[in-house]
Amino acid sequence: MTLRLFDTETRALRDFVPLAPGHASIYLCGATVQGEPHIGHVRSGVAFDVLRRWLLAHDYDVAFIRNVTDIDDKILNKAADAGRPWWEWAATYERAFDWAYDRLGVLPPSAEPRATGHVTQMVEMMQRLIDAGHAYAAAGDVYFDVRSYQQYGALSGHKLDDVHQGESAAEGKRDPRDFTLWKAEKPGEPSWPTPWGRGRPGWHLECSAMAEAYLGAEFDIHCGGLDLVFPHHENELAQSRAAGDGFARYWLHNGWVTMGGEKMSKSLGNVLSVPNVLKKVRPQELRYYLGGAHYRSMLEYSDHALEVAAESYRGLEAFILKTRERAGEIPVGKWTEGFAAALDDDLAVPKALAEIHGSKTEGNKALDAGDLTAALEIAGQVRAMMGILGVDPLDPHWAADADDGSAAHAALDVLVRANLDARQKAKTDKDWAAADEIRDRLAAAGVEVTDTPNGPEWSLKTNHNEAGL
Repeated sequence: MTLRLFDTETRALRDFVPLAPGHASIYLCGATVQGEPHIGHVRSGVAFDVLRRWLLAHDYDVAFIRNVTDIDDKILNKAADAGRPWWEWAATYERAFDWAYDRLGVLPPSAEPRATGHVTQMVEMMQRLIDAGHAYAAAGDVYFDVRSYQQYGALSGHKLDDVHQGESAAEGKRDPRDFTLWKAEKPGEPSWPTPWGRGRPGWHLECSAMAEAYLGAEFDIHCGGLDLVFPHHENELAQSRAAGDGFARYWLHNGWVTMGGEKMSKSLGNVLSVPNVLKKVRPQELRYYLGGAHYRSMLEYSDHALEVAAESYRGLEAFILKTRERAGEIPVGKWTEGFAAALDDDLAVPKALAEIHGSKTEGNKALDAGDLTAALEIAGQVRAMMGILGVDPLDPHWAADADDGSAAHAALDVLVRANLDARQKAKTDKDWAAADEIRDRLAAAGVEVTDTPNGPEWSLKTNHNEAGL
């Protein structure tokens, strides 16, 4: 396995060489649990779940940490507006995110730390930074001194003179570019004791402390959305390395889900919550859609694009179910060389999908020719490849849905076969008009009929552009 990943910090494709052979340590910035998850939120979960599955398939021992930000200005404000305790608000939407990840087949993390559970580690890190001259306390707040760290801007490419943290000016703050590590206590807000007074953590400090607590001072990969590069990840990198940690060796960032060219966010009012989208398609179809584009690309949402992806997935599912129906149980096989080359090339899922659809086409040809041995082997390959992408129709996670689909397919088969028998009788009687009428009626219902040496076979029509998703 020669996996190459695009590293944001070096702006280059790099061979993945883990710190410890056979072990991969990964930190993914998880949710700020302020509200219902939308599909833009969970795209990173899907994208980096593929990375994890690919490493696991090559027998890596993967430590995968995905944090929960359960204390934040937005959480406090929304809870106050709703007249609810902040901790209840955070817990409610933490469960909503867990539900969404599970519905989309995202593997649970090795650990899922909450920010509020790691204040001790945050205080220790602040003390190290103050002792090293990289942070200072002022009026109960603690700030990182940006000018003290010469490499600031290495991740994002920002020049120090152009930096704007988006924070308001405050008493004792030496430079507007300095960012907050700790916020002094305010009336009505939760707070924790520190040597510099009671208060609560800043967002950037939380992730640095949790990453170090679970993965050590240096680890392999830090993942997150493109919107986190600055200021969040830039500030994480600065404070962790200033504190003496090597921190992340590779930085991976996924593109946004957009609508009308704009990033999907609550402030734009164009949010599509996961529960609402799952009224339109099944969970595995939504996962296929979110994971089908290259993880670094922008994904422009439309109902049409979602349905095209769902049709594409159903074409693969139909091949698997039809093969199982005709040839028996399908053992998971081995992926193709083309599939492996695609994923090793910075997780190029579109190329991997093209390989899967090419295999499906060959498998359907084998079924049409009555070569069940070849069809079964190809179906095993397809299952292996779809499993890496988290969408194997026969995976136990989707099993109930696949069985429902198989039962529906069997019921439909009875009805279609009756029409095909009538069509065959019309052809025997040389009543070509009647035979054509039956075929046209089936076509209008979305049923495609193929005449083979073993008699007519039918399938549900799928989108012809499916391999390009």
